[in-house]
Amino acid sequence: MRKIILLLVSISFLFTSANAAENLSFLYINGSNNNDKKMMEWYEDGVYKLHPSLRKKFLNNKDLKNYYEAKGGLNIKEKPVIFFWGFKSRKDLNYVKAQLEIAKAISSSGSYIVKNLLTKYLHDALWVQKDHNMLPILDDLNKYVKIEANKGNSVVLYGYSAGTFVTYQYLFNKLRYINTEELFKTLNADKDIIKYIQAHPAKNTCISALSADNTGIATLSAQGEIILNPNKEMLKKNYLSLDGYTENVCAPYGKVKGIVNFASPLVLFYSDLADENRELTYFNKLMVKYILEEDMFMLSVNFKEDPLAFPTSRNLTIDEIENRLDMEIVNPTGFIYDNSGVWSRRGFPLAHTSYWSANKVFAKAVVKTLVKGYKFNYNKQYQDKVLKRNSKKSEL
Repeated sequence: MRKIILLLVSISFLFTSANAAENLSFLYINGSNNNDKKMMEWYEDGVYKLHPSLRKKFLNNKDLKNYYEAKGGLNIKEKPVIFFWGFKSRKDLNYVKAQLEIAKAISSSGSYIVKNLLTKYLHDALWVQKDHNMLPILDDLNKYVKIEANKGNSVVLYGYSAGTFVTYQYLFNKLRYINTEELFKTLNADKDIIKYIQAHPAKNTCISALSADNTGIATLSAQGEIILNPNKEMLKKNYLSLDGYTENVCAPYGKVKGIVNFASPLVLFYSDLADENRELTYFNKLMVKYILEEDMFMLSVNFKEDPLAFPTSRNLTIDEIENRLDMEIVNPTGFIYDNSGVWSRRGFPLAHTSYWSANKVFAKAVVKTLVKGYKFNYNKQYQDKVLKRNSKKSEL
């Protein structure tokens, strides 16, 4: 009798574990011009206005309820997680401001006004793009993600404005989309190295774990090429420590559930991703493949009045993405979707900073985009309807 009871308890435990509720933390990442205490407080106040609206819309949406109930339910944490990198750019910004004071004495008034505006609004966006500034930010962000993972929480990253550069680079550098054997073959490693890799298989890893600052297996050049360590013996030795570095510096596996980029100028600043001749473009394709195969979502949600927000691309079906990547996508469950036509009811000079004040409109748009993105990719009837409608529009 005791054995039967224990067996029933074990079965019950396995069933509830398999259908455990998804615990989500929403993690918000600031944009540019957030580099002093006043702007940090503005950003944090905005997050505290937006988060309750987003949480409510997520939990009350009928489609999301049905989706997550089948998985055991959804629990979104009441408190937002706020990641702030703005202070890191202050030293460089102060230098530019000092040069601006010199320019004030010799420039025309119109020229000075333009210089001042460019410094105020674009400095951080340009600063954060540079690898030596970006990479420490990614490491700090990963600590936040790992803290949530250790609490049993998955995360959805919300990147605002230049914060979209951080979300993109985080995915690119921290997701575990690199198969080591395929990597060494792609980089034309010699047969001896390939045999060594095959004899000592490692887990899938991320670009951060390969870097000279960690394992020293490879270096990322200024031209966007990944170059293997030319010292074979050192390369082999360092390779054996790769799994440990993967756990230490890569995103915790399966804990980044989605990305929501908003007020996004990503395409404007990262247009070189369209260059097929860049080696990084290949790894960008692997990242997209990983998102689709690992049940992640990547949304772009922009107000149509926002002059600094750019669509990521037109929305593509899984088959179209597979053809563009020239890669097979196996059992896709994730999706990428853009909605840059949200009407904020704000004038264009204010639209870029109104996602917080128009929080209910924006929250509704995020949830609507999430549902539409899933249906567009995995509901054939809905997909055909959208494609037919888009086809009619293009004929006009």
